[in-house]
Amino acid sequence: MTVSARTPRPRLLPLLFAAYLVLLTWLVLWKLDAPWTVAADQRIVKLVPFVATAHAGSSEPVELLLNLVLFLPFGVYLGLLAPSWPWWRVGGTLAGASALLEVAQYVLAVGSSDVTDVVVNTAGGLAGLGVVTLARRSLRARTATVVTRWCAAGTVLAIVLAGLFVASPVRLTGPPPGDVVVGCGDGPAPGHESPCRG
Repeated sequence: MTVSARTPRPRLLPLLFAAYLVLLTWLVLWKLDAPWTVAADQRIVKLVPFVATAHAGSSEPVELLLNLVLFLPFGVYLGLLAPSWPWWRVGGTLAGASALLEVAQYVLAVGSSDVTDVVVNTAGGLAGLGVVTLARRSLRARTATVVTRWCAAGTVLAIVLAGLFVASPVRLTGPPPGDVVVGCGDGPAPGHESPCRG
């Protein structure tokens, strides 16, 4: 899955990638809500991927699919910005970025830190790299221009949707200011999802 480094990259690409990373970090850590934390004793680390443990349930298929889709653009951007990188270097970068987000969730006490997420996120990013590789075979010299347009459209759409979500009363997780956060074994607070889900 190594690609040629000769294709020029549009100047807009690094800005789009930065916007994507900000949006991804906000979504993973705070689910598009204002920054918040829960009690430090509610931190959960799940080292066994995909299966239930004593402190965390098994990974939900919908959550796995969402993580896969969220990291697919990461691989696309890396495929365009670092076209000379072999697939294993892209995979290592994806795994490192995902692990960093999991560590941030632990440090900030904003969700469970799950090895499953690292595995699935890395797979999603590698799928994005595969999309770029397939695009290069059909689009050739036009790949960077065409895929950058796709990235621009997708990033703008994601920002608009995030803005609409923030303006709505719906929240994915996390306690509003002043709410008491309950322990993982006690279930979620009334009207809120469990803060212990990653």
